[in-house]
Amino acid sequence: MAVVVHHSISDLYHTLQLPLDEELDFTILNIRDIHQEIPFTSPVLRADYFSFILTKAGSGVYYLDNNRFPFHSRMLYFTNPGHIKSYELQEANEGYIIILTENFLREHVHSDIFDEFPFLLAEIAPPKALSDKKFEEYEALYKQIHNEFERPSIYKNNILAKLFVVLLLKIKEDFWLDYNPKTEGSRNSRIVQSFKQLLEKEFKKMVADTLTNRRPQVKDFANQLHLHPNYLNTVIRSKTGRTINDWLTARTLSTAKSLLRNTALSSKEIAYKLGFSEPTHFNRFFKKHANTTPSAYRKQQLTLR
Repeated sequence: MAVVVHHSISDLYHTLQLPLDEELDFTILNIRDIHQEIPFTSPVLRADYFSFILTKAGSGVYYLDNNRFPFHSRMLYFTNPGHIKSYELQEANEGYIIILTENFLREHVHSDIFDEFPFLLAEIAPPKALSDKKFEEYEALYKQIHNEFERPSIYKNNILAKLFVVLLLKIKEDFWLDYNPKTEGSRNSRIVQSFKQLLEKEFKKMVADTLTNRRPQVKDFANQLHLHPNYLNTVIRSKTGRTINDWLTARTLSTAKSLLRNTALSSKEIAYKLGFSEPTHFNRFFKKHANTTPSAYRKQQLTLR
């Protein structure tokens, strides 16, 4: 299965063969304008942006990782970065899609956007059916956002941000008041599971490698998961209660202890194996987190055998 990767909104415009004069962090499109031929099947893609879709008329299916979600008229749903997704439009479709980046959210909406709106981290967000009254409210807001996007203004980003906050507040109030990212993180978070698998794989490779290693960084995991490092760190922190650096510290410490207990490697060799540039850096790290030195820890473990 070929996966098209969209690193930016301009990549989406290129896929849809839409003209674009400059890079965007926010856009809103009328679904009827971009999909004039129905039925339509999208390419399979992985995107680094958020999408908020409001359907007015029509039906279809969208696929998110291993999930299949049918949708029809008067529905609202969103997707966030990092997932493999595609969609099929089966009947004449009418509605709007808002696409925006994490940069827009942090710069123009709220610097701590995921603390204010944790549901944005939800990995599975099935379509939400709207009553006629609710649909009218959301449609009016989408139309206002569309009008402001099309209108030239030196305050465009600020205006769009304020209107988008209204949309987020309405979505939160109507559907996501009880959402707890840590609950999802402990059960079925694909990103958390993938990160933990990569973490385990990375440290197994470091232990097996006889050469000097480089300590893994947040960006290494983000690149493998096709996510922005800030977004990945936010997801991991929100859903596990620990940052990626916390996970790396804990895994480094547990691996160091295992090597000290179960091998004859010197502290210097262990330091290089775990990616420390100098043995003194490893000694400081170990003492800070284990409250003892590597040599003292090894002696202590030997007396317990």
